[in-house]
Amino acid sequence: MGWIEGIGEAIRYIEEHITEELEIESIAQRAFVSPFYFQKGFAMLCEFTVGEYIRQRRLALAGSELVSTDEKIIDIALKYGYDSPDGFTKAFTRFHGVTPTAVRKDGAMIKSFAPLKIKFTLEGGTIMDYKIVEMDPFIVIGVSRKFKYDTAKTEIPQFWADHYQTGKGSIICGMYGVCLDESMGADEFEYLIADNYDPSKVVPDGFVTKTIPKHTWAVFACKGAMPKALQDVNQKIYSEWLPNCRDYEIAAGYNIEMYTAVSDFPKGNDDENYYSEIWIPVRKK
Repeated sequence: MGWIEGIGEAIRYIEEHITEELEIESIAQRAFVSPFYFQKGFAMLCEFTVGEYIRQRRLALAGSELVSTDEKIIDIALKYGYDSPDGFTKAFTRFHGVTPTAVRKDGAMIKSFAPLKIKFTLEGGTIMDYKIVEMDPFIVIGVSRKFKYDTAKTEIPQFWADHYQTGKGSIICGMYGVCLDESMGADEFEYLIADNYDPSKVVPDGFVTKTIPKHTWAVFACKGAMPKALQDVNQKIYSEWLPNCRDYEIAAGYNIEMYTAVSDFPKGNDDENYYSEIWIPVRKK
């Protein structure tokens, strides 16, 4: 089964079990890929996370049932995974812009959110620069923090901002952004702002070292101002390269972004020629 077909099977599984407890491991199994890369790829292709998709589908269905049935509000809330009326009302109001009571009593308008459908379209035809590289284990040093998949998109940029604002950038300049989920099955992952480790130097308090294991890596070149250049290549990896790659598949729960020194470019990482890379561990199919 290909990557796109796997995403479609995962979406069908979500829809068939939308009122049940959904575990990311079970969803990703339908796509025959690890939860780590399923969640990353899903967000790249769909522009929202798996968790956001499930929440919005449930709230849309709950709104529809409020309009079309006489079920009690609390029963609908429980059906779609909310243990308390207050929690359901807050989530419902954020999504629909009105309270459940307003919908039931006043006929207020609600929002729809249709299930995703996979369509096969003519895509590709774009050039991607990449190479397959064998790398021995190497050690990085940096600052580490755990992130939930649902909130990482906004929290990781703030992590970088905090890193420099607190002066840690004078110790770790940030050659790498390392995502790692060694179990490839958790609902959170570890992220490091890191540099190459120099064993002759003492590891300062508050910093950690990590060994990146030996792997074969697909290394993708990104040229242009950040973050757009990196985001564009990331999107193409999941929408074009991965679905059409006959030789390789993802091998482990690592994803590394490598940044060159901003001092090498007149406009820093806003320069049209700024260079960065995305590294993904792969193995032969």
